[in-house]
Amino acid sequence: MRKFIWAAGALGLAAAFTATSVKACTTVVVGKKATTDGSTLVARNEDVGAWSKHFYVHQATSNGPTTYVSEDNGFKTSLPKTALRYTSTPDGEQVNGQWIFGESGINSENVAMSATESGTTNKKGLKADNLVKNGISEASMLDVILPYIHSAKEGVQRLGQIVEKQGSAENNGVIFSDKNEIWYMEIGSGHTWAAVRVPDNKYAVIPNQMVIGKLNLKDSKNYMASTNLVKKVKAWSQNKKVSPAKVDQVLSSHFTGTKYSSYGKWKAGYRPINVPTDVESHILQIRNNVPKEYAAIQWLAMASPANSVYMPFYTNISDTPSQYKVDGDYQDPTNTKSAYWTYKTTAMVVEAYKHKKFIDSSTGKKTDLIYKDVNPTKKAVTK
Repeated sequence: MRKFIWAAGALGLAAAFTATSVKACTTVVVGKKATTDGSTLVARNEDVGAWSKHFYVHQATSNGPTTYVSEDNGFKTSLPKTALRYTSTPDGEQVNGQWIFGESGINSENVAMSATESGTTNKKGLKADNLVKNGISEASMLDVILPYIHSAKEGVQRLGQIVEKQGSAENNGVIFSDKNEIWYMEIGSGHTWAAVRVPDNKYAVIPNQMVIGKLNLKDSKNYMASTNLVKKVKAWSQNKKVSPAKVDQVLSSHFTGTKYSSYGKWKAGYRPINVPTDVESHILQIRNNVPKEYAAIQWLAMASPANSVYMPFYTNISDTPSQYKVDGDYQDPTNTKSAYWTYKTTAMVVEAYKHKKFIDSSTGKKTDLIYKDVNPTKKAVTK
């Protein structure tokens, strides 16, 4: 049985094991010949709830730990002694090494990684190759891959080898990029993965989906897709290429300016890209027209991007602003020194999603769109 599928030069994966997740991120990838300045762009909204995030720089080391053990699920793997400097956006609350979720970053070799976009596998696929309880998971992935790779393709290879040998605890989509290439990878079951190189002259949206009513995909085809697979999308303009600002616009979208605009209304049952449960959004840009030392930029918007600002950070920095690494209660909306909570409380004041409901596809029941973990924010804003 083949453990993996390696597909170069095409924009599509085998659909044998992919479905959708209720809480799922949206990813945008843009090849270097499709951008305004020849850079590669990978971007994603991280969708969780009211859960603060940090932004860190991890320094390079030549004598680092050679074993990694996850406190989340017991995942264990060997590490090289030498680790590159890299950035990450971990959860704000970590207990004894749990709940790291590094999510996004760029290392000193200007290799970017965004991990992960959650997915599910059908029963037939899991019966053939079930998930591994103590396999690699989203909580650990960035920190055991990004510091040890020197190209996007090497990132796919390293992660793929771990999945094959030790298994995966989850179904995930992962993006790797460098100045030349972008690779999209899906982990479909316990030991199965697939990877595709995004053509330089193409871009794609890997969409989220939440079932909140009967879907009419014919009407929504330009705004949503029916699966978590990479989908070819029509050009935003036939004569214009894509910039970080355009990616910002897409990830901030609630179908703005269309008849499906859902800022305050859920028209036709479609879930927008920007939602109140976004905890951060990142655009990872690797440029080709400047010296290597400052070619990489990590654009970071805390909380929901529609009510936040994408701050550009050179990733050759030695530290990040204090507002992006404030310690304390991860659900403390009164923490005005925190960049995350500043933007989160702003969103709760101005956004119009309050009191809306959706149909939870896993239970079939109506559920508050604003999850219980957002209640502390709502209380703080109304004081």
